Amino acid sequence: MGSAHDARGAALRRGDGSPAVIVMLVTEDWYFWSHRLAIARAARDAGARVIVATRVGTHRDAIAREGFELAALPWRRRSHDPIAEVRAWASIRALYARVRPDVVHHVAVKPVVYGGLAARCAGNPCQVNAIAGLGYIETSRRPRARLLRPLFDRVLRVAWRPSNVHAIVQNPEDAAWISAHYLPTERVHLIRGSGVDVARFTPSPDPPVERGIVATFVGRILWSKGIAEIVEAARLLRERGARVVIRLVGEPDAENPESVPESTVRAWVAEGWVTWEPWTDDVPGVWRSSHIALLPSYREGLPKALLEAAASARAIVATDVPGCREIARHDVNALLVPPRDARSLADAIERLSRDADLRRRFGEAGREMAEHEFDESLVVNQTIALYRDLVSGAGNA
Repeated sequence: MGSAHDARGAALRRGDGSPAVIVMLVTEDWYFWSHRLAIARAARDAGARVIVATRVGTHRDAIAREGFELAALPWRRRSHDPIAEVRAWASIRALYARVRPDVVHHVAVKPVVYGGLAARCAGNPCQVNAIAGLGYIETSRRPRARLLRPLFDRVLRVAWRPSNVHAIVQNPEDAAWISAHYLPTERVHLIRGSGVDVARFTPSPDPPVERGIVATFVGRILWSKGIAEIVEAARLLRERGARVVIRLVGEPDAENPESVPESTVRAWVAEGWVTWEPWTDDVPGVWRSSHIALLPSYREGLPKALLEAAASARAIVATDVPGCREIARHDVNALLVPPRDARSLADAIERLSRDADLRRRFGEAGREMAEHEFDESLVVNQTIALYRDLVSGAGNA
């Protein structure tokens, strides 16, 4: 498996001394801001010209203030209009042909597919394809996803044929899968997620127990995150008389086919099974007011919510699936349960709710893991080192 080294060293410049051009292709500007900002800043500070290509929503001014160039793309994550999709792909190809990037960094499945094909048609710049979990097409049981899998496979085989194509994955299972299907092992790089800012997410004592122990899910309200199991676990805990409040923090995602309808979430709240709060920028505050972090997902890359919970010294209940178990380690800082198993989920929540010493021990272990294995600076250094190898030609086998 390929590996990147520390990012400190020569500036990100071409052989003629001009700035290297890095394009980061991301579906949504909010996702770039929450998950890739630190890497873009490091590339900028190393002397690169950074272009953020994305659908522009609420972060246009913030991205511009950072000194990045913004290329607005006419696409949506979920679209059934083939003409619109062809236009989106053509706009990416035109961007690549115009700016002639040294490295294109494609983040998530749709950018990987569209950007990879665009790169093949626009001079073959070096590709860094970041796969944050295998995504809806590979993991969903829905008929449409199953229908798309063979097409997805063929497209990737074409887009990833050049020798200057690399992949970043977030867990060993995804690394093995990419190596087995698409790329030689030396071009598959295990870099653990987006990292976590351990100076922003810091330990705090358990909050007061007023209405009960607070077990919190933070993220998009998607079925594939185990939301149905969370609600069923809440019902079971109520039947048992456990003093536990199940809290959802986040919003449905209309662009994702796994999104839970807002009306369904509101009905759960009305029935008293869960509480629900919209997304907030104060995620550190969310963890300060929680006792337990929940993520019973069906599969992940490496979930940022659990990284932030661990850095905040919160005990975790998660599923024993790729991605989750990278940061949630059973009987170390977490209790792991089988996916799609609401009863086991309720049992784990109840056990932690009754054992403050266990929560404290898990929290301390999670904080230590965050500091030594998942600090944001480690991820940034590895990614910039990969950029540097590609710009210099060292990574183009």
